Amino acid sequence: MQASRIASRVTAAGAVAGTAVLALSVPAFAHVTVQPETPAAKGGYTVVDFKVPNERDKASTTKVEVNLPADHPIASVMPQAVPGWNAQVTKSRLAKPLTVHNEKIDEAVTKVTWTAADGKGIQPGYFQKFPLSLGALPENTDQLVFKAIQTYSNKEVVRWIEAPQAGQDEPENPAPVLELSAATDDHHGTAGAEDASDKSASAADSGSGSHDTDITARVLAVVGIVAGVAGVAYGVLAGRRRTA
Repeated sequence: MQASRIASRVTAAGAVAGTAVLALSVPAFAHVTVQPETPAAKGGYTVVDFKVPNERDKASTTKVEVNLPADHPIASVMPQAVPGWNAQVTKSRLAKPLTVHNEKIDEAVTKVTWTAADGKGIQPGYFQKFPLSLGALPENTDQLVFKAIQTYSNKEVVRWIEAPQAGQDEPENPAPVLELSAATDDHHGTAGAEDASDKSASAADSGSGSHDTDITARVLAVVGIVAGVAGVAYGVLAGRRRTA
């Protein structure tokens, strides 16, 4: 009887603990985040998605503001059209001009704001992705920190602006962070027209020379398979004859 009571108490305590862990872990997955659709390599171009969940039960998200890092300006920033939302791009003059393709750029996009066109926005229990095309990504940092501001229909404003610090717990309102991978040979993310044509020509030249070799290899492979099947069949028949 006593053992049964102890087991019941342990089970109840485990259930409470599990519920507490679940309650504590939910907010960690509910903040605004950024994820690349394509590799985010230093010096390259990529498309990223800002994932914005609705954390309120009785209000919808009607505006999302993403501030780009001022210490690492990006020359080209273009939002993708999102149904039901209007995007506004804000540019600012740079304290230190950028040089892209041997051209100096003295202003860059510093903020992109999405506003719900129909007033509905992101309903409770849903999330929305907001894509941005970015490039060229800086080569002198391993990550980019974007400060995001989320506005609800009840006028509540949540600021996701706290930069995570290495070796410390995640802040209460962490800012979206984009991790950058090592630079690749093709810094633009796509091959140039000249490179592409050169590669096509090389492929054509090598392809004509290797065509016959490829056919020969395939014929030999088929012959090998047929010989193997014949050998197995012979072995089976021989075995049956010995048994008989």
